[in-house]
Amino acid sequence: MTILAPWPAEMALRRLFIRDMIVDAYIGVFPHEQGVTQRVRINVSFGVDDSRELIEGVDDLSRTVSYEKAVLTIRRFATETHTQLVETLAERIAIEVMKDARVRVVRISVEKLDVFSDMDSVGVEIERWAED
Repeated sequence: MTILAPWPAEMALRRLFIRDMIVDAYIGVFPHEQGVTQRVRINVSFGVDDSRELIEGVDDLSRTVSYEKAVLTIRRFATETHTQLVETLAERIAIEVMKDARVRVVRISVEKLDVFSDMDSVGVEIERWAED
């Protein structure tokens, strides 16, 4: 569930997303979280420059951003090294996604699952914009 405001209407963006990716991540600050994995749910939405014209674009990967690259980045950041904070993991993912100059905005949520028995998750949602 996103609580951030919608992206501005004056900017033509194509919204790409990765929804409800579950990863066994090395994450947490407490002693019992060290050396073990925890399930996290990661959602990523990124806005890519688009046209408002009602036209069919070239049917070619070069006009968009690869989902696969983003998915592999998320897996790598979550599983290769230990991260203490969900905020840090979200920021690392955002920085990497924003390296593609076509991406104008990215929203990322990282939720730790299985932390409390009486709720679905705890986590963070961030938004980052490209500098013009």
